[in-house]
Amino acid sequence: MLCGHWRRCRRLPEEPPVPAQVSAPLALQPSPASPDGGTKRPGLRALKKMGLTEDEDVRAMLRGSRLCKIRSRTWHKERLYRLQEDGLSVWFQRRIPRAPSQHIFFVQHIEAVREGHQSEGLRRYGGAFAPARCLTIAFKGRRKNLDLAAPTAEEAQRWVRGLAKLRARLDAMSQRERLDQYPAGAGREDREDEGPFKGGDAFWFGEPKSHAEDIATEIRESTGWLESEVCTPDPPDPGGGELWVSCLPLGGDPVCCWYFLSTHTWIHSYLHRADSNQDSKMSFKEIKSLLRMVNVDMNDMYAYRLFKECDHSNNERLEGAEIEEFLRRLLKRPELEEIFSRYSGEDRVLSAPELLEFLEDQGEDGATLARAQQLIQTYELNETAKQHELMTLDGFMMYLLSPEGAALDMAHTCVFQDMGQPLAHYFISSSHNTYLTDSQIGGPSSTEAYVRAFAQGCRCVELDCWEGPGGEPVIYHGHTLTSKILFRDVIQAVRDHAFVLSPYPVILSLENHCGLEHQAAMARHLRTILGDMLVMQALDSQNPEELPSPEKLKGRVLVKGKKLPAAHMEDGRILSDREEEEEEEEEGEEAAEVAEQRRKAKQISPELSALAVYCWATRLRTLNPGPGPPQPYQVSSLSERKAKKFIREAGNSFVRRNARQLTRVYPLGLRMNSANYNPQEMWNSGCQLVALNFQTPGYEMDLNEGRFLINGRCGYVLKPACLRQPDTTFDPECPGPPRTTLTVQVLTAQQLPKLNAEKPSSIVDPLVRVEIHGVPADCARKETSYVLNNGFNPHWGQTLQFQLRAPELVLVRFVVEDYDTTSPNDFVGQFTLPLNSLKQGYRHIHLLSKDGASLSPATLFVHIHIQRS
Repeated sequence: MLCGHWRRCRRLPEEPPVPAQVSAPLALQPSPASPDGGTKRPGLRALKKMGLTEDEDVRAMLRGSRLCKIRSRTWHKERLYRLQEDGLSVWFQRRIPRAPSQHIFFVQHIEAVREGHQSEGLRRYGGAFAPARCLTIAFKGRRKNLDLAAPTAEEAQRWVRGLAKLRARLDAMSQRERLDQYPAGAGREDREDEGPFKGGDAFWFGEPKSHAEDIATEIRESTGWLESEVCTPDPPDPGGGELWVSCLPLGGDPVCCWYFLSTHTWIHSYLHRADSNQDSKMSFKEIKSLLRMVNVDMNDMYAYRLFKECDHSNNERLEGAEIEEFLRRLLKRPELEEIFSRYSGEDRVLSAPELLEFLEDQGEDGATLARAQQLIQTYELNETAKQHELMTLDGFMMYLLSPEGAALDMAHTCVFQDMGQPLAHYFISSSHNTYLTDSQIGGPSSTEAYVRAFAQGCRCVELDCWEGPGGEPVIYHGHTLTSKILFRDVIQAVRDHAFVLSPYPVILSLENHCGLEHQAAMARHLRTILGDMLVMQALDSQNPEELPSPEKLKGRVLVKGKKLPAAHMEDGRILSDREEEEEEEEEGEEAAEVAEQRRKAKQISPELSALAVYCWATRLRTLNPGPGPPQPYQVSSLSERKAKKFIREAGNSFVRRNARQLTRVYPLGLRMNSANYNPQEMWNSGCQLVALNFQTPGYEMDLNEGRFLINGRCGYVLKPACLRQPDTTFDPECPGPPRTTLTVQVLTAQQLPKLNAEKPSSIVDPLVRVEIHGVPADCARKETSYVLNNGFNPHWGQTLQFQLRAPELVLVRFVVEDYDTTSPNDFVGQFTLPLNSLKQGYRHIHLLSKDGASLSPATLFVHIHIQRS
């Protein structure tokens, strides 16, 4: 019955999978005229909700600007950039003449907007443009910066200010506002204090009044509600299309209900594309095309049966309300409806006590009646239901799709751990060859790579320092074709970007290949550029027996480098082999030039030595304790091969050492393509600085992202107690018997992305794999069967179970792949998080792409149960 759809009106996740410019009505009719003689554009409602329709900067962006895109000294191309009326995306021209322009980037994907020559590209190639006319749009993930020059300084400022306002408004939006804002609702107007029923919601039907009257009639007949009538808002909509349906239930309490008409859903943009002859009607062939676009390959017989059930006019065409009905039936979430019905009973609404029962069954911490009431106030869409402390199916779905209904514990998304312990007690997000943006053989070096690393929460970056012309040290991967960047430019990037997202200390790991003169220049640049940010002496009242804490070192930069003995601080000298840092020596070459560089690298200038206050680079030959007390300031750098050897041969001794001192692990130099190793092995033994190639996506970086996803993404995660105690008996190779059982029921997925958008017939056959990464005895992977030809709403209902011995170290990785019988499966999406941050109960998992970008609205829906013995 239609009432069933009305009772289960849809709100979809935030971001549409394919952007459109301005949404038109679902029935594909022209928008009604506005009073000023123009057209009433539904897209502008989004900006109205953001309070920006009258903002001069935003209005200028809506009109568009011809901005010069800068790529090199000779590549300067003028392009038209224009803010879309949804307020969420910016359209720009393709570079191919006469090709249809569909290039768009989303405001939510912007990491930062910088004014002037504040990017490497503009510093190098933007000299012909005044800094006041230039801006850089830096994106999240691995998308390249967009360097632009405006015709005037004022126009550049309009874009800088306008984007800042849009980003700030998006960040400040509540979950309810976000789901209303994105093209996922029914075009409802914010008229909570207008119309025939206070607190009601108005809708843009775009249909004759008789259609709305039919809806009201069916609601009355289907529910037994005493009243259900169509009303015209006051003042009436200029286009004559806005109507209300108000209802009175049997109990006599007024409840304003709303009927979901998906006039502005994300799927709307596909309708125009599938409507090949643009006649505002959909034939079965066009419906099949639409299904392929949204990653659904229905059986022809089933698809045609659904088509005919919606073809009430019996003319082999769907139009208007028939299209809407088809889409509503396509978008059903029966698994959520079943859960909702289980707790709501016959009245099909959740009272606060019923919602509390659900929360308790979920295992929610702090589940109280007050908490249930708060969730209703936050997520319920219907104002009258909210006033009566009731939650409808729509509010329930909004809650489950919100961050509070996600698998990641919301309490762990801010800094929640003790930040007052010694540095050696934390895992620290670390980068190897940070300057590279590609392979270590011929890839470009860039200061932007440091900016991106900091944006990903990295707190330890590497600087490979070599002698450059004019006494200026440079950074690059020595004896390769990688490009060179100035040491001082990197230090400026550290100053400007190191503490934008995290206030906790940054460690500069210097791999020094310079002579004394260049080392003195390095020390000078560090002191003059960083100033008070640089730690140049031990903190007052510092306990010499342990390292300072991240809390005490907030906003400070530490240098990890070679240290002269106290008796040799007057003049530079050559270090012995025992004092030399290991670094990449194991894989080094033996050419004469390299030998000369090594000779210079064994020298250390007093100026640079003085800056290594808490991180003295030393070589670790054995884990046997020396005659004296342990030196907490000594940091050893180990290749992955040597670290694995220590773990295998002396696991507990290695763990104990790492409870007091920092250890850095780096990839083998033989990884010419900048591939990564599995960081979990190193974390198992307590290694803090597990350095990875951030520029290389893969499961290794997924694990790194998952490890540092929590604690506010600050780049520091407190190690488990078994890795912090100096007398610990923990050995990752012998963790003991199982202590925890993890049970994952994989239920459904929603709106998985197409892997081959250029091939219309390409539909994914998805399967879900759950991976456990921890101590060797815990590592496991199990997967579901695959679902044939359905990436839109596949259903599994399969249970996977794991026995865990060291749950405090476990990372859980959810992976979706496209099954292939003849070749390896294709990656679709993933999400990784620590087991201790995984919430129990029914949860949505919001998938990420291979490079860590959001795949919204693609989600998995699972049930999690964790039983601890």
